[in-house]
Amino acid sequence: MPDSRPIQASPSAGHAASQSAATETPASGAQETIRAFRVESDGSRVWGALTQLPLDALSPGDLVIRSRYAGINYKDALAATTAGKVIRKFPRIGGLEVVGEVLSSEDPRFAPGQTVIAHSMGMGVDHDGGFAQRVRVPADWALPLPEGLSAFEAGAIGVAGYSAALAIELLEREGMSPAAGPVLINGATGSVASLAIGMLAGKGYQVVALTGKPDAAERLRARGAARVIVAADMEDTGRPLEKAQWAAAIDSVGGAQLSWLARSMQNRGLIASLGNAGGNELATSVLPFILRGVRLIGVNVMVYIDLKRHLWSRLASDLKPAGLQEHTRLITLDELPARLQAMLEGRSEGRAVVEFSR
Repeated sequence: MPDSRPIQASPSAGHAASQSAATETPASGAQETIRAFRVESDGSRVWGALTQLPLDALSPGDLVIRSRYAGINYKDALAATTAGKVIRKFPRIGGLEVVGEVLSSEDPRFAPGQTVIAHSMGMGVDHDGGFAQRVRVPADWALPLPEGLSAFEAGAIGVAGYSAALAIELLEREGMSPAAGPVLINGATGSVASLAIGMLAGKGYQVVALTGKPDAAERLRARGAARVIVAADMEDTGRPLEKAQWAAAIDSVGGAQLSWLARSMQNRGLIASLGNAGGNELATSVLPFILRGVRLIGVNVMVYIDLKRHLWSRLASDLKPAGLQEHTRLITLDELPARLQAMLEGRSEGRAVVEFSR
């Protein structure tokens, strides 16, 4: 469990913390000053806090973006903890993603005013990320906003929706289809899983949601789940092969629940594994794989970065989730530390996005 109190809500050095305050306009010869959530370390501990810093302090890049939306991911919360061991060089502005308008570009592919998406590629880890009023990245990391998506929709989808789309893409390439049978989504209240439910339901799949939160059933049905299973009621006999139930599954939990999933798949069942909230270990036997032909597919955004443009095209069309407005919580930069803390303590659900004032 990460340090339970790693994140400071107040800005460092006594700076004012009002999200409504505009980015400071520099006087002649002065540097522009921006607000950001930055992760610091003194060598023995790691913490994150709101701060102000000059634009020139950002990681290098030939594209400067005025931030509009920055989605919040569990990895962002871990990065601001001592136990997370996510960031290797400090200080670092957090945030794996950003959607915003180009302010300046040294690359002819982008023009000022153009809306772009940037995510992954080390953002918030090895390179300053999206939790800032301005973001500077290499132009190769940015993608023009696809036709069919608004800036808000792209922010609401973000890395979470992109990961869900990648899982679906990989499963479909292996033969997943609505006709094959039900698809189980494990860890269903998480942001990736909840977006996957909406995407699959929109394509006509019979989606079954597995969650550890009994009070989430109604919300999961609203996202598109045809059936909801509470983890405490999960039928696990411990046998090498359980009753064959699922044609495919998307798992963000790992551990014992992934083991149960492997033993519960139908013949030629497909599992996309993209998380480890329940642990890194996987205790299983070879029987699901050699007797039922189950296939376990690892999902990692960076491994499949060549699919980035294709997946965002799908997210603007056949995989665009319904109800993004209703199921996305917009917060201010000032509210970010509390949200990250809630994620670490398991008190958050669904997708939250920082909205920056224009």
